[in-house]
Amino acid sequence: MSTVEVRDLHKHFDAGRVRAIDGVDIATGEGEYLVLLGPSGCGKTTLLRTIAGLEQPSSGEVLIGGQAVTGLPPRARRIAMVFQSYALYPHKSVLANIVFPLRAARVPPDERTQRARRAAGMLGIEHLLDRKPRQLSGGERQRVALARALVRDPTVFLLDEPLSNLDAKLRASARDELKRFQQDLGTTTIYVTHDQSEAMGLGDRIAVMSQGRVRQIGAPVEIYDDPADTFVATFIGSPPMNLVPHGDVLVGFRPEHLLPVENVPGERVTATLEVQRMEYLSGDRHVYGTVDLGDGPCRVIARLPATVETPIAVGERHEFAVPAGRLRFFDAEHGLRTEPVRLGA
Repeated sequence: MSTVEVRDLHKHFDAGRVRAIDGVDIATGEGEYLVLLGPSGCGKTTLLRTIAGLEQPSSGEVLIGGQAVTGLPPRARRIAMVFQSYALYPHKSVLANIVFPLRAARVPPDERTQRARRAAGMLGIEHLLDRKPRQLSGGERQRVALARALVRDPTVFLLDEPLSNLDAKLRASARDELKRFQQDLGTTTIYVTHDQSEAMGLGDRIAVMSQGRVRQIGAPVEIYDDPADTFVATFIGSPPMNLVPHGDVLVGFRPEHLLPVENVPGERVTATLEVQRMEYLSGDRHVYGTVDLGDGPCRVIARLPATVETPIAVGERHEFAVPAGRLRFFDAEHGLRTEPVRLGA
């Protein structure tokens, strides 16, 4: 197993006018599953490609296993990368696709076939070795791409949105397979996605990126419960965190913590919710409306589980509350986390 570390990494395009990576510092643990999460154009794929050696940084260092690899070609880094498209050769069989990197490395034929069959067995596709990619489902193609990466015996896996071409149901099962596969191997893995569900379900830690920078890195529960700024607060979570202005701060709270007042015992902050719309989703009620903490009405969303049976109708005003310990505070000007302020009980 190896660690991956990037130090003060920069990658500029268009004569420096576009900063795809803007001073990133990240270090993985051995065997860690690290997810790079962010919207399109945030720099996460460029960062992955720079770690792989497919892009050279404008400045900064990349280290794999404690050794500087900046400037080395991909084949010298002992990494394996799986792309969004899988990049399988349509005219070759599954077996020929899996052994291709070993053939290129001049591994003897018997050894490469043995390694390919072992990798296929680990991923449950040994019965598909004689088929062509067009005869496979999306999930089977994904496993072929993983097997082709696995036969190289890499110290690091780099995965660039490998599930994005699958439908929603298959994506959920493939996500579970990927997690179990990585846990069995214990290989350090860096995974790029824009899908927060994938990030929360797969990552030991998540690095949330925006505009070429890492906004926060931490365990999924930390990212969700204690966002470092308003970007993370609203990018993570569906529905996202509510942000309500109150003087010089924004008061943040998750929709599932905004409940009818009778369902919130103990220390709490109350507000009158003017109900404007309701949705029923997977047994939950999503209540849309406005509250006012002193700076005028602000739109919020409450997510009520099926266990909350309080009757609520569109057009009415109802007292809601948030447990005091669930409130998060952000500087209104810069969006960064700040010290709590006193609100009315």
